[in-house]
Amino acid sequence: MRGWWREIAGLVLPVACGGCGRPRTELCPVCAEALAGASPRRVRPAPEPAGLPVVHAAAPYADAVRELLLAHKERGALPLAGPLGGALAGAVEATAGPWAGPEDRPLLLVPVPSSRRSVRARGHDPTRRIALAAAARLRRAGRPARVVPVLRQRRHVADQAGLGARGRLANLSGALEVVPGGARLLTAGRVIVVDDLMTTGASLAEAARALGAVHQPFIPGIPHGLPAGSAQHGFEQRVAAVIASSPASFEINRNSPETWIVAGGER
Repeated sequence: MRGWWREIAGLVLPVACGGCGRPRTELCPVCAEALAGASPRRVRPAPEPAGLPVVHAAAPYADAVRELLLAHKERGALPLAGPLGGALAGAVEATAGPWAGPEDRPLLLVPVPSSRRSVRARGHDPTRRIALAAAARLRRAGRPARVVPVLRQRRHVADQAGLGARGRLANLSGALEVVPGGARLLTAGRVIVVDDLMTTGASLAEAARALGAVHQPFIPGIPHGLPAGSAQHGFEQRVAAVIASSPASFEINRNSPETWIVAGGER
């Protein structure tokens, strides 16, 4: 039934692949493979901003992947949130490491917030939508996960387009904060900052700073390693996951001694 509905809808409102423009499909097999076919890897921008968490990305930001992200974010191709969320889920799993079973704490995906102006202009919040799809994908795979949108912009932020690394850092410095009551929500699991794209790393570094600026409340049954009734300053946020990052950040990662993998006796 669903297939027939899509066929009829395609005749009335023709669709095309968001990655390459192939007609009568929202996502062709070739572009789907470009988005989700590679293994997520750790990435680093150059220069790397202070406070940047360890970041894993699903794919380089180029060609079909770039077009898919733009189609979802800027052109309203909302059905792409599903496959984009699947790619983000893979990066989250690479960041979080193997699941330890039912005793492991759930994953809390904290999206980098969009400005209210951007959300109004686009008609949706693309990062939050993709994060929700990623959490759903993780839960279907048996891994507890949910989206915790506790970050918000506390002041005006200029459009990042056209700004270099220094300009983006200055633009975002001190721009985010945790909403009232958000610290308590973050004690319920393992926090992972998520975004659709990393370019300079400024957004992820600022998100990590904002999470590190709050006081963790003491909650019975949640170990903090501190005496009862005390509070721990800051969530030591060290990990993040994105769908895409610049191809150069993948090259830097490949050549880094920290990421060499020992396999078959070779390094």
